[in-house]
Order: sequence, then structure tokens, then C-alpha cells
Amino acid sequence: MANKNLRIKYKEEIIPKLIEKFGYENIHEVPKLEKITLNMGLGEAAQNVKIMDAGVKELTTVTGQKPIVTRAKKSIATFKIRAGMPVGTMVTLRGQRMYDFYQKLVCVALPRIRDFRGVSEKSFDGRGNYSLGVKEQIIFPEINYDEVDAIRGMDISITTTAKTDEEAKELLELLGMPFRRVKQQTQK
Repeated sequence: MANKNLRIKYKEEIIPKLIEKFGYENIHEVPKLEKITLNMGLGEAAQNVKIMDAGVKELTTVTGQKPIVTRAKKSIATFKIRAGMPVGTMVTLRGQRMYDFYQKLVCVALPRIRDFRGVSEKSFDGRGNYSLGVKEQIIFPEINYDEVDAIRGMDISITTTAKTDEEAKELLELLGMPFRRVKQQTQK
């Protein structure tokens, strides 16, 4: 991606490729990114409120948007959690912020993962949406490693308007998602 805005690239290059491959008759049938949701589970925040503050600060830094605090729906005695206690943070990105985050995720954050060989093709939900988990929040360049008190993971869900997983995979691939290449096994 030669420093081109992802939204412009989508309109100029990706839509014609998708129309050619899948034979859409209407421009509105072409799949597009709808939203990206980031979720950080912070169950240990039930005992320590500072963990929740750190999680909110890190998600705000990564996305540029203030996340909401998610609360427990039910009490779970084993985990010492009562209903209504804060257990995580989440943020939903749409529009230009979504495209900017996607570009940062694909071009900067994912390649910084140790021993990265690509993301799995099996994480589609059957309706054209893709989810991936990140084990460390420090892969994002905005997070200063020295200020991190604990390594936390997050779930990233990419919602598309695609009807099938095949269409969504093609869309994400054209947008630059590095899917893992499966080696063909040859029989001797």
C-alpha cells in the first residue's frame, strides 16, 4: 500500500476486482467493511480498579476512541465476580477510524508479532465476519512498552457486509490481510 488511503483504494481498485470475480449486478451488493470491534477482557479488574483504568487507556491509545466499560451480567462466585462489576472494555470503530485502524493492524501491528506466519483462514463465522485474537497489546506502535504494567490480549472482530465467507476472505485479502498460506502436501 503506497501510502494510499484504504477507503480510496477500496473504491478505486477493490470494488472493480470484486465485481469481476463474483459478478455483482449492483454496486451495493459488493461487500465492504461495516465495523471493527475491539474487546479487552479484564476479569482481574474486579479486585484492582487500576487494571481497568490501564485497559481503557491502552484501548484509547490504540484506537483513538474512548472505549466503554463492559460489566458482568451474572454473578460468578468462583471468579469472585458479582453482577454489575466491570470485567472488560470494548470499542466499536466505524468510518475513517475503522479504515485507519485496519491499515495499522495489517501493515504495522501484525508483522510485529513474533514468529508471525499469517492469520488463520478458519476464523470466519459463516456469515462473512472475521475474528482474531491478539495475545499482546504491545504489538501496536502507540503503546510504550515501559509504561505497560501487564501484557494483555484483545479480541478483534471485523464485521463485513459479505454474504459468504469466500466473499469476505477475498475482500479482506484485497485490503491486505496476511492470511496463512497452506502448503500443499505431495504424496510419494
